[in-house]
Amino acid sequence: MKLPHIPTPDEIIDKAFNRASKAASKVRSSKLHPRVKGKRIEEVRVDTACDIITSTFNGIVVGTPIIEELPEFYQDYIDIVVGVDQYKHSLGAVFWALGVIKQIQSQYTSRIRKSDSLSAIPIRKEAYGRIVSIVKRIEDELDFLDFCKRELKNMPNINFDAIRVVIAGFPNVGKSTLLNNITDASPKVANYPFTTQGLQIGNYELGYKKYQIIDTPGLLDRSINDMNEIELNAIAALEHLGNIIIYIFDPSETSGFLMKNQYLLYAEIKKVFETQMICLFNKTDLLEDDSVIEEYSQKIDDPIFKTSINDLSNISDIKNLIEELGESFTPEDKYTEQYALRHPRK
Repeated sequence: MKLPHIPTPDEIIDKAFNRASKAASKVRSSKLHPRVKGKRIEEVRVDTACDIITSTFNGIVVGTPIIEELPEFYQDYIDIVVGVDQYKHSLGAVFWALGVIKQIQSQYTSRIRKSDSLSAIPIRKEAYGRIVSIVKRIEDELDFLDFCKRELKNMPNINFDAIRVVIAGFPNVGKSTLLNNITDASPKVANYPFTTQGLQIGNYELGYKKYQIIDTPGLLDRSINDMNEIELNAIAALEHLGNIIIYIFDPSETSGFLMKNQYLLYAEIKKVFETQMICLFNKTDLLEDDSVIEEYSQKIDDPIFKTSINDLSNISDIKNLIEELGESFTPEDKYTEQYALRHPRK
């Protein structure tokens, strides 16, 4: 998600006062009558300084997405990563400061115009003092918005026109490998848990339709209250993005997780999300026999495939089933243009 540049209070003040000095220099070199020129110089300084600051604040307010206008997935994602309440509070503080600076501009330029040249200088200094005070007052909020910019810059780009398939399962069961084999994505793959630190996304087209495959971080069978940020992102993807869920089992248990626990997580996902599911028993080349697969297959009503890292023969069948299941979904184009990520304010 692209957020506007968030300058520090010192950067805002320095820029505003430097521009104000340059604007005053132009007035100083003009041919205005001396009795008028003094007042005009101070008025221009206040006016220019306030214009620069209001332009900066307005850029932040307009360029920062409004939470309520985003798809639910993005709302949850932002809440998980930075916190929606603080996000709204900080944006509200900038909006408040924008309004106050406009009031200062109107009030003090009017006072300067009604004063004499000697009185104009202390009035301008008073205005500058209030300007600095207001900008400094929202320093923490500006700092937080800058933190949001850094943390949300890699927020996943979801295509709401595509049929979306979310890959789920315990860590190290082969989710990233499946994503790499089905799509053009090249996720980081390694033989240790939680290799996937965020959502990995791949895309492909089949029969004039777009498909987006989303690899989620490995989930563990535990309460949401005990989940870390990585796992919560996976939950958000399952809840809001998946038209279809591919759940991967590792019957070899080389991932370090027992099949009974993997099945419990599968059953929980199926109960909570009520989304069409495809089940993959992966790493079958590491099994001496298929008895464990037969045991758990009897508990599963969803389509089942057997796969291994060295055998990609089922990939085309999996993609065909995704296409078949995806026939019932229509694009959610109400969000497509919105992933700019917002409507302009009026």
